[in-house]
Amino acid sequence: MDTNDRGSAFLLKKEDVDVIRAATPIGGKNLLEPLKSMAIKHSLPFKILEDHQIVNDAEVHIHQGDLWYCLEGEVKFIYGGALVEPRVKVRKDGTEDASEQFGKKISGGTETVLKPGDWLWIPAGEPHQHSCAGTARLMIIKVPV
Repeated sequence: MDTNDRGSAFLLKKEDVDVIRAATPIGGKNLLEPLKSMAIKHSLPFKILEDHQIVNDAEVHIHQGDLWYCLEGEVKFIYGGALVEPRVKVRKDGTEDASEQFGKKISGGTETVLKPGDWLWIPAGEPHQHSCAGTARLMIIKVPV
C-alpha cells in the first residue's frame, strides 16, 4: 500500500488485496490486516472481513448502511424482518449506544447467498445477519446516512 505522511489518501492495489486474501483463515469473524490498521489510521469507511465457520449475531446500524462485496467463498445473509430479542450495544465503559442494536436472529427476513462478485446493499436501520460454513472474504463499505 502506498500512503502519504498525513494519513489521508492512499492507494490499495490489487496485489495488496491478493496478499490480504492469501492469509490463512482464522476461526470466526475477523477484519484482515494490513487493511484493518490502515482503516483505523485513515478513518476508512471500508474493510475486508473474513468469516470462517461462523454464525454472526443479527445487527442493525441506525446511522449507516452497509455495502457488501463478496471477494471469495459463499456467505449466507438474512436481511429485513425484525430482530429477535433486540439489545443495544454496550461500550467498553459500560454506557449504551442505541445506534447499534443486536439480536440472536431475524424473524421474517429475506435469505440470500452471496458468491464472488455479488454485491448486497443493507440500508441504515435494516436488520441483517450473515453466516458462513466455510471461509468467505468480503469487502464492507460503511455509508453514513
